[in-house]
Amino acid sequence: IVIFIFQMMKMKSVKNTLLLALMSLVFVACSKGGDSPAPPTPNPPVVTEPSLTASNAVIVDIDPGTSNIYAVLGTTQKMEVRLTAIPASGVTIDTKMIKVADNTTAFSNSISSTSLINPVNVTGLVPGVLYNLSVVVTSKTTASNTKTIEFKMAAK
Repeated sequence: IVIFIFQMMKMKSVKNTLLLALMSLVFVACSKGGDSPAPPTPNPPVVTEPSLTASNAVIVDIDPGTSNIYAVLGTTQKMEVRLTAIPASGVTIDTKMIKVADNTTAFSNSISSTSLINPVNVTGLVPGVLYNLSVVVTSKTTASNTKTIEFKMAAK
């Protein structure tokens, strides 16, 4: 290669000099380098699912607590189930209202959600009847990651 370069330079041809430089670059670029091991595959990041059982992880906005009765005006009640964080696959929110007197189901609703704020409209309340309302929020990723909120309500 060195001899070829000197011969080309003697010719003083710009075209030949450029051709020689190009061929040298191609030759160097195509030379086989040493084998190196493939870079290691990085470990995927570990994502921790938010706990629904943590304090204030799930809040029902009308929850009066377990020792109080929530008073409803009329036969329907709007409420929101609020989450502070949501699992990647979302949650299922099961709402069930049972008459205390005879344990019959007066209202039942199940929604699938990936939202932090979830409206639920409880219907079918009868004035003068006491109900137990149960809201169960379950992770779609981990079935054991669940939170249950229960309280009593009655329509006036």
